[in-house]
Amino acid sequence: MKKVITIALLVSISLGVFAKKKSPTREMRAVWIATVDNIDWPSKPGLSVEEQKKELIAHLDQHKKNGMNTVIFQVRPATDAFYNSPYEPWSQWLTGEQGKAPEPTYDPLQFAIEECHKRAMEIHAWMNPYRAVFLYKDAKTDPNHITNTRPELFLTYGKHKYFNPGLPETRDYVSKIVGDVVRRYDVDAIHFDDYFYPYKIKDEAFPDSESFTKHGGKFYPDQIDDWRRENVNLVIKQINDTIKSIKHWMPFGISPFGVWRNKSVDKSGSRTQAGQTNYDDLYADVLLWLKNDWIDYVAPQIYWHIGKKVANYRVIAKWWNKNSYGKPCYIGQGAYRLNPESSIKSWHSADEIVRQIKLNRKLKNVDGSMFFSAKNFVENKLGINEALTNEVYNSPALHLQNTLYHGEIPQSPTLRLEGKMLKWTKSENAQYYVVYQKLGKSEKVFCITSLTEMRLQGGQAIGEYCVCAVNKGHCESEKSNVIVNN
Repeated sequence: MKKVITIALLVSISLGVFAKKKSPTREMRAVWIATVDNIDWPSKPGLSVEEQKKELIAHLDQHKKNGMNTVIFQVRPATDAFYNSPYEPWSQWLTGEQGKAPEPTYDPLQFAIEECHKRAMEIHAWMNPYRAVFLYKDAKTDPNHITNTRPELFLTYGKHKYFNPGLPETRDYVSKIVGDVVRRYDVDAIHFDDYFYPYKIKDEAFPDSESFTKHGGKFYPDQIDDWRRENVNLVIKQINDTIKSIKHWMPFGISPFGVWRNKSVDKSGSRTQAGQTNYDDLYADVLLWLKNDWIDYVAPQIYWHIGKKVANYRVIAKWWNKNSYGKPCYIGQGAYRLNPESSIKSWHSADEIVRQIKLNRKLKNVDGSMFFSAKNFVENKLGINEALTNEVYNSPALHLQNTLYHGEIPQSPTLRLEGKMLKWTKSENAQYYVVYQKLGKSEKVFCITSLTEMRLQGGQAIGEYCVCAVNKGHCESEKSNVIVNN
């Protein structure tokens, strides 16, 4: 039964503010929190557990305030773990020593999940399939690290060690690791970045010729590139199969390098002149994965400015808009590029990011953004936080509906007023709640919260408000109405 209440309403800063312009009701707004080499979190290895938690909470509070609704949390940067893994050692970037558990014991991934969900934010577990030892010459790996117990599975290229992608054992092992996280943790998605076969190093061949000879199978001697692509295809399909066998509704997303192929080598490619590409150099045939439903979203990393001659953001974004094969497409955007001393004038102001978001919203099949990386918002590079909240993220946004999820839609909450608190009943199967503000014939998202109450204060708003409950697949209940007068 819908209930109408006359109240004076104030929503605290943590819940939301009035917007100058209407933002999309549903939009991906994500930020990568990189743990490799302490890029974002923790700020350095060996911090106390209390300091680690405090830093992570500061990240999440800032991102929530900025209007973000998703965190891409790196849990496996180099065949190590930011969670309590039965297979891989604790990360060196957490405690300062690979294999050393945090003291007192806690699980960073579990902590991050709880804190994200408190804020009605999704958390995607970000992993890397092949990177095994980062800067191997200086690294001190745990004796039980798989590079020490199974050295035959690895190759050295440049400064790092990698799983040999040509071995069936590699696919099985990586799938096992992913399946363990999916099974034991309440993450909202699994996320892979752009590192498949490593970026090519000039005059240095990737040392897999022996593996090709042994495992090349149907591929002719001059088809090593096709064989490499098939290796990556196989691991992507197997990982997706593993995820769906455990939780059929869980998305598997990839954030590839921005350019699939240049048009000069493939008429289906983009009008770019990228020095390396997904298909030809990283052996990542992302379009095939989209076509075959092996991945559920794509987030191409277009870390260049609008107008760049060899890799124009506008050109590449439009290309992905036409080549996402019906899957959600989120643009990876380079907030780290913002720098008043950059040789590229576009990056002297956060306006470049704002322009890119506005361009994204004009593209029918682009559904939002992912930003690299988190520390740039904590540092507020060139006023990026204010640029977002004033110009493009001036009201919160729900996630896109997850079409893989078929859970029950929650019942509409029942509203009541207690003193200066607007409260509503908890709905079964609800992950969070959304308050809308009606503006004439339209409405906008006013706040998104995991709580079942909002603090009231007179004089800040009049109009009609609605509250609904949202399930894990981001499907909404019917709305309960609230009339607000002075």
